[in-house]
Amino acid sequence: MIWVLLTLLYGVFKGLREIVKKKALGISDVMEVLVMYTLIGFVMVIPQAKNAGGLVPIQYVYIFMKSLAVFSAWIFSFHALKKMPVSLYGILDLSRVLFATLLGVFVLGEVLKITQVIGLILVCSGLLMLKFKPFGKSGSSENVQPILVVCAFLSCILNAISGFLDKILMKQMNSSQLQFWYMLFMLLLYLGYCVVFKVHIDWKKSLKNHWIWILSILFVVADKALFLANGYPDSRITVMTLIKQSGCIVTILGGKLVFKEKNIGYKLVCATVIIAGIMAGVL
Repeated sequence: MIWVLLTLLYGVFKGLREIVKKKALGISDVMEVLVMYTLIGFVMVIPQAKNAGGLVPIQYVYIFMKSLAVFSAWIFSFHALKKMPVSLYGILDLSRVLFATLLGVFVLGEVLKITQVIGLILVCSGLLMLKFKPFGKSGSSENVQPILVVCAFLSCILNAISGFLDKILMKQMNSSQLQFWYMLFMLLLYLGYCVVFKVHIDWKKSLKNHWIWILSILFVVADKALFLANGYPDSRITVMTLIKQSGCIVTILGGKLVFKEKNIGYKLVCATVIIAGIMAGVL
């Protein structure tokens, strides 16, 4: 199943993106990263403009709704990730599996097989194990402010809505149409945000932040893979949601190898439970 491999590619790149985001935020402010990240990403998809026409007005509205959801999700997630251990954020981000699965079942009418129910239970169990782990003084979670956890949680809800819209939109259009207009609307939203709230962007410093360039490449390639996966008639949002969570392993390992974070062993145990859930979900 090609759509499974494409979704897996998205998941791995998503995990890498969290690490690169953290590095980028160490050099530039949140809005600087967001604006430049989106701008570079849009420039990369401009060649797809020739295949982006032919939509009807209501389809532009739906794409804008997706863009608005991601625009808001990124603001929440980037603020959380800037001050939160990347390994902890990577697993908290798994909360989106709950909302995406609920949307797939109750809105799209997808039926969960027994293996997918087991997979969902294991994924959620791994998440709960992390949340209720009584970290000691050497742990990193005790320093995380509740507002940051709320931001990560809101980001999960909005990203789940975005993933739900992907499945609907890719039944109506091709990947070039969705990616081009989605990126254009995202760019306009961030530029509008900066104008309204008078946010200063240090363009020179941002352009020299090579992590933003890497982030943009990972973003464009991963999204293209995801849109193509959603375009396959037999792809299922409930299964895709589970596969996407493979990125948390990359994020946890990055937290240890790149940022020297603590409690990695326990987080890997949680991740192992989650991987078992992913495997069960795609059987």
